[in-house]
Amino acid sequence: MILAGSSLLTLLDDIATLLDDISVMGKLAAKKTAGVLGDDLSLNAQQVTGVRANRELPVVWGVAKGSFINKVILVPLALLISAFIPWAITPLLMLGGAFLCFEGVEKVLHSLEARKHKEDPAQRQQRLQALAERDPLAFERDKVKGAIRTDFILSAEIVAITLGIVAEAPLLNQILILSGIAILVTIGVYGLV
Repeated sequence: MILAGSSLLTLLDDIATLLDDISVMGKLAAKKTAGVLGDDLSLNAQQVTGVRANRELPVVWGVAKGSFINKVILVPLALLISAFIPWAITPLLMLGGAFLCFEGVEKVLHSLEARKHKEDPAQRQQRLQALAERDPLAFERDKVKGAIRTDFILSAEIVAITLGIVAEAPLLNQILILSGIAILVTIGVYGLV
């Protein structure tokens, strides 16, 4: 009887230690990924630009579902890469960062170009008419697809940064921390709307 009680206490101690390790690493991972989260939040705000007010939440919900699917793909993929080709994590982070830089430069250039070429009222009216004739559901689908694609890159960055923090941890801890951060990030970013 004493041996069974001792085994139970040992098991509970092991569980408490595991949970403590997970919380410490999760806190560190959340701190390190905060910069990328800012990009994710700005993406969230931009994805509803040009969408009718009554359709904003369905668009955000569509992107949130896509974001969860991205995480379901990325977390196991990151664990496999970490297990079999760990040297590839840094180049993948660099590629993701380069893509995000490209998108940022593209937006800046587009903004500068728009400032340089002022629309006259006739051009503006023509552009607005073309937008009005466009199928609103197709416009929403394009917005959602673009946002999910960008979210995939941002999510990959978050998962890779988190993986770098928990790389030396046991596999169970890695799985729990990566999954936890992925879920919290998605709920945090898309739940703020």
